[in-house]
Amino acid sequence: MTPAEINAFWLDEIGEKGWYARSDAVDATIRDRFQPAWEDAENLTRDWLGAPRDALAALILTDQFPRNMFRDDPRAFATDALALRIADAAINLGHDLAIPLPARQFFYLPFEHSESLSDQNRAVELIREFMGEESTRHAELHRDAIRAFGRFPWRNGALGRTNTPDEQRLLDAGGYGALVSGKVSLDAAGKLV
Repeated sequence: MTPAEINAFWLDEIGEKGWYARSDAVDATIRDRFQPAWEDAENLTRDWLGAPRDALAALILTDQFPRNMFRDDPRAFATDALALRIADAAINLGHDLAIPLPARQFFYLPFEHSESLSDQNRAVELIREFMGEESTRHAELHRDAIRAFGRFPWRNGALGRTNTPDEQRLLDAGGYGALVSGKVSLDAAGKLV
């Protein structure tokens, strides 16, 4: 598996309109074509920091693909720590700025996917500086959820965690989608309103 194969699939074949659209067919294709590479990601991506597009492929493999391959399964988050390390190193090398929008976001999403408030704050800062207003809004919603709950409630089922009453209220209202639509919101104290 090469970085070029990963980028061609995700950036060209799937493209921006398909990145966040739920599709069982796309998920199956990713599993069929890329799961062996994902299983060896720690070794495979070791030498992929030398060039911006190679680092981009490493981030797609470790942060995006598992979310498609393993929906509602703990493996969806199994390479998050590796993705964070890759993203941090790649940003320190300036690789993110060598990748045009909208693909640049994949350098920042590992921070937005983290359940650490400091990573969330970094995601908001990076996305605010280098992405558009809509991306910043999503980063802020993720950060606010971590600030309120200390974790993402929409992961609780997959990770076998018990919901708090406020988390359950959020999930019953529609989870992250309810925050995006404004059906529910979090106040300044992090309480669900």
